[in-house]
Amino acid sequence: MTTLIGLSGSLRAGSLNSALLRAAVELAPDGVVIEIASIRDVPLYDGDLEAAQGIPPSVRALKDRVAAADGLLIASPEYNQGIPGVLKNAIDWMSRPATDIARVFGGKPVALIGATPGRGATSLAQAAWLPVLRALGTRAWFGGQLGVAGAGPMVDASGRFTDEPTRARLAVFVAGFAQAARAR
Repeated sequence: MTTLIGLSGSLRAGSLNSALLRAAVELAPDGVVIEIASIRDVPLYDGDLEAAQGIPPSVRALKDRVAAADGLLIASPEYNQGIPGVLKNAIDWMSRPATDIARVFGGKPVALIGATPGRGATSLAQAAWLPVLRALGTRAWFGGQLGVAGAGPMVDASGRFTDEPTRARLAVFVAGFAQAARAR
């Protein structure tokens, strides 16, 4: 069994990226489980808080899940041509203390996907994540690229991605990433 942890970079209930991540869960091939983890309970990083109280329990739990997984699937929105602050904050917390980076991220296969109502298909956010992933020692997966532009009408009222061409692309993407994560 291959286990991937999925993180959405949006906290919004109607998030297109969370919908894309849920579709990835639905479309995962046999032998692959994608567990969606939440960043909602991760506080804003504060070095004083870390010094006084250590790593918050929500961050410890998230770090342990990522460390135990075969790979990390990030569904990242693109905000102002960059990465979302809430997701970067969660990644920053997970890199604390620095001595834990190798356990959580070292050599971890990571894939990036994203959806947007705009035309850019999150390509700038995906590119902006690469220096962060490199700094953490991850193994970014370049076997495919998946960004969905104009995604608003592709999600129904229940939050399900219904666009069949996008679902087909996502199924191929997830299968390829899972195979790469297994080969780690």
